[in-house]
Amino acid sequence: MTTQPSSPDTTSGSSGSKAAAAIEKARGEGRTALIGYLPAGFPDVPTSIEAGIALAENGADLIEIGIPYSDPVMDGHVIQEATVEALAQGFTVPQIFEVVEGITRRTDAAVLVMTYWNPVMRMGVRAFAERLAAAGGAGLITPDLVPDEAAEWLEAPEEFGLDRVFLVAPSTSQKRMQTTVEASRGFVYAVSVMGVTGARTSVGAAAQAVVDAAHGAGADRVCVGLGVSSSAQVREIGAYADGVIVGTALVAALRDGGVPAVAELTRELSTGTPRTAA
Repeated sequence: MTTQPSSPDTTSGSSGSKAAAAIEKARGEGRTALIGYLPAGFPDVPTSIEAGIALAENGADLIEIGIPYSDPVMDGHVIQEATVEALAQGFTVPQIFEVVEGITRRTDAAVLVMTYWNPVMRMGVRAFAERLAAAGGAGLITPDLVPDEAAEWLEAPEEFGLDRVFLVAPSTSQKRMQTTVEASRGFVYAVSVMGVTGARTSVGAAAQAVVDAAHGAGADRVCVGLGVSSSAQVREIGAYADGVIVGTALVAALRDGGVPAVAELTRELSTGTPRTAA
């Protein structure tokens, strides 16, 4: 499927973007892209690799692997507890590359790392980007980084062919929406609700408004996250978004039922991705 280029919006050009390619592939098949999130190192590194592979083998088009962080201000209690356990097991930031490579070596899924910005800064932006690319990673999702504070990160992905995914929310101003869309590469991450992560019984009308605003600012690919937990919600969001991100529900499945539960839930969620003709 071809898309209309739109001035400087880097989400418009899918050349070299693993995330864009995965979303466009799903779109060409008449589906909404399904994106699954899991924290690295939970409940241990080998299991987190197997869980990521289970996502890819059961219907996820893209995979987000989160770096456990000691102060996860945007995460709800399910993800917080998982990251605390991973850190207690001794997880260190360099192990993220082991997890990413473990998944990319055995699947074709685009694997992005979601991380707060401090761990990247501590390692060094260019060094982190180089190691992520070497592990087969697609790029970074940076929830606490805004484009006007990301000069170094805007440069590194160009050198290593990585995607840079920034977040927009119901509170995002029109000006900030425009700058975020222009700075993003791969897709724009639309937060459907204000607040921390966590499965919800309804998505809320704000989600479509954020997606429409991002599309209106020139984004070709906008994916919705925070609160999605069922195939019905995937189907609802897929009517207007290009991808649907599921996190808390998958983390809870891994916690309660291990890798088989992740596989089962991913298959169930994927039943909501086919788009019906209007």
